Amino acid sequence: MTNQYSEDLKLRLEYHYNAFDKSTVSPDPVEFPHRYSSPQDIELAAFLSSVFAYGGITQIIKTLESLFEMMGPSPFDYLTRKRKGNFNKTGLYHRFYSSHDVETLLAALSAILLKYGNIGNMFTGGYDESDINVRGGIEKFSQKFTAILSSADSGLTHGLKHILPAPSSGSACKRMNLFLRWMIRKDEIDFGLWQGIPPSKLIIPVDVHIARIAAQLGLTGRKNVNWKMAEEITAALSVYDSADPVKYDFALCHIGMRKLSF
Repeated sequence: MTNQYSEDLKLRLEYHYNAFDKSTVSPDPVEFPHRYSSPQDIELAAFLSSVFAYGGITQIIKTLESLFEMMGPSPFDYLTRKRKGNFNKTGLYHRFYSSHDVETLLAALSAILLKYGNIGNMFTGGYDESDINVRGGIEKFSQKFTAILSSADSGLTHGLKHILPAPSSGSACKRMNLFLRWMIRKDEIDFGLWQGIPPSKLIIPVDVHIARIAAQLGLTGRKNVNWKMAEEITAALSVYDSADPVKYDFALCHIGMRKLSF
């Protein structure tokens, strides 16, 4: 891996970043929060879309279509309306998540809305602006969220433990970093709903597509997809845009997904 500047790589990164916009977003989980107009619905749709963003894209889209169809025109209204009820018998499941896990997740989100008002308030309450990146914020958010899941369920299943891993476990925390990208960055694809956290603090969401193309481009020398790899790739990309290194994530991921030439 090298953090030395390459004019050729800079030109190619910028070219591909500019090649994708809202009209070319599909297939991607981010297309679901784009269906809503209110910030509270966008935030919840984005969080749920990120939580289910693992596995094959076809299965991800299928699961999310079913989830948001069940929730109706407003995810926020669905969750707040059911605060005093329950979320049993959704019938939804996705890979490691059983239908019981999905129901527990929805109950936990309902409790979060009751306590914090929105997910952003819960996250920023544990974020320290002196931190070099969002690692500390993710760690604290994961701890809080896991505690809420535990209180909503008699015991944490394998699926519930998978929802929000912490950086301290070594996880790259791909799905949480994806959600943070959507909430903090602002362009045609990302929403920029949260204020107070600069895009320079974001860490790239690393999946197999990002890991593969980052290795090919010399952005990482690591073999294992983990938090250290995510930080290393982000640091390498910061050479090309120190204020917003994660801006290249969507393009790099979809070049890998769609088997395009970089």
